[in-house]
Amino acid sequence: MTHPRRTHRALRTVASAAAASSLVLLAGCGTSQPTAQDEPKATSETAAPITLTDAAGRTVELPAPAEKVVVLEWQMVEDVLALGVDPVGVADVKGYNTWDTAEDLDPATQDVGMRGEPNLDALYATDPDLVITEVYGPDDAVVKQLEKYDVPVLATLGADAKDPIGQMKDTFTLVAQALGKEDEAEKVLTEFDQSLSEGREAIEAAAPEVTDFAYVDAWVQGSTVAIRPFGQGSFVGEIGEELGLTNAWKGKVDPAYGLGSTDVEGIAEVGEARLFHTSTDADTWLPRLEDNAVWTNAPFVKRDLLAPFPAGIWTFGGPRSGGQIIDAFVAGVAG
Repeated sequence: MTHPRRTHRALRTVASAAAASSLVLLAGCGTSQPTAQDEPKATSETAAPITLTDAAGRTVELPAPAEKVVVLEWQMVEDVLALGVDPVGVADVKGYNTWDTAEDLDPATQDVGMRGEPNLDALYATDPDLVITEVYGPDDAVVKQLEKYDVPVLATLGADAKDPIGQMKDTFTLVAQALGKEDEAEKVLTEFDQSLSEGREAIEAAAPEVTDFAYVDAWVQGSTVAIRPFGQGSFVGEIGEELGLTNAWKGKVDPAYGLGSTDVEGIAEVGEARLFHTSTDADTWLPRLEDNAVWTNAPFVKRDLLAPFPAGIWTFGGPRSGGQIIDAFVAGVAG
């Protein structure tokens, strides 16, 4: 399986007058409570227009909350689903369902190509009223390409290592505003904050001997194993620290996702920290290290502090993935 590595580009921005009249007539007949059939509905024809400023600094104008949405990045796919909207098109449907299990996506959803390389014919065949993508800088090629078409484009910012949790919430809120789902968003974010608080309490109550941690994903690269630590400013790392743990990886990381790069010798330097890792494709790289003396003698291996996250947790996701990350930390430390 090809790991979906992210780099900075390769790491991969009014009820109608008729309805009102019918209510007046009902009142005149002595009906004090309209039936469900007669209640005015907030449809795209009656809802107010929406004006947003997206993550690229662009003004996005929608005549009404978006209903037929195409989403080109998995974090925002998860967000749209968490808000109760089924997208009409998604980039790499199979990949999403493999790597992000926080919200179920119908496998029959129209696939519109790869993240960062959408199939425009497939995309616009869905007749969307909004395309949600992720922006990777002021001259993002996909945004520039999509702007040529007569469909609104909402560019979101997937990550910011200065405040990864805050950025996740801002992105989720922006998507919710475009869909007219602010109330739903508030509930989801409240659940996330509550999970974080409960997780912190559970870890405190367990009083674990080891509170240092590192989180990595890895893959086979030629004859070696490439290891990517999630350092300071990563979404996973920040959640761990909010739970009262200490991220032991202090190496250099990128300014967006807080991701580093190292090898077996480098990761062994975290010592007796609990080493969490993705388990989605661990069977491809862990066997390569069984005869590696540096790995087998690393304190986290010798002390049995190696802990896989459950498969399918998207570590670049929204509040629902965040909840899965919290649960995985708590199970690994206090379980």
